[in-house]
Amino acid sequence: MSQGLEHSLTSWSGQALKHQASWIDDIDARVRVVCSGLFALVVVSSQHFVPALLGLLCAFLLVKSSKLNIKRTLRRVVAMDLFMLMLICVLPFTTPGDPIFSVFGLTASWQGLLHALLITVKANAVLLVLFSLVATMSASTLGHALAHLKVPDKLVHLMLFMVRYLDVISQEYKKMRRAMQARAFVLRTNRHTWKSIGYLFGMLLIRSVERAERISDAMKCRGFCGRYYLNDEMKIGRVDVVFGVAFLCFLVLLIGLNIDDLFK
Repeated sequence: MSQGLEHSLTSWSGQALKHQASWIDDIDARVRVVCSGLFALVVVSSQHFVPALLGLLCAFLLVKSSKLNIKRTLRRVVAMDLFMLMLICVLPFTTPGDPIFSVFGLTASWQGLLHALLITVKANAVLLVLFSLVATMSASTLGHALAHLKVPDKLVHLMLFMVRYLDVISQEYKKMRRAMQARAFVLRTNRHTWKSIGYLFGMLLIRSVERAERISDAMKCRGFCGRYYLNDEMKIGRVDVVFGVAFLCFLVLLIGLNIDDLFK
């Protein structure tokens, strides 16, 4: 099996990554995509900490089961949490409620702080589940799963081409950066630097368009007519049914906890 998306998003920058096979890799790709989408919908809709924390616990269990590299996964989660940290710092001052403290006339509220923490918990849970269920499958497998789920062909094509040609664009960028360095270019905070960087990204865009046109012509020469052909048959097995039913029962539990909290 080819490398998963979890590796595609990093290996194109030159890192050699390996993924240990797990029982999650044997689950049908369509089941994994649907379960991750439903999980994100239920968790994001949660208005209380109990269902959100249960979702985060489930996400940790899936990360452990999928045998992801813990250090690499935590680095990615921390990168997102840096943005969440800004949210935690800002939201308490923009949400009315019981005051905690005041800074320069701005009052922070408990309600705002709790809301920011709840958003952080939900974001981490959804991200970890996506890493576990979706990012561990290959790009072609994900494309076939989306096509079998009747996702529009154009969206499937965009996703597959994006994953395939990120490495091409990265190599083109590195080539132009090396050419600039060979001409003694050094990054500084002056007009010449900003002008040169503008030219760099402009040329990168032009070369990307030219490469896209050549690829399009090559595909048309090979009979491509805008249709995504499915040469394999995906079948739902017993393991897929058991995992899907168990996952749906867990989501029903989260929905029940949300409904129960609403009536309290």
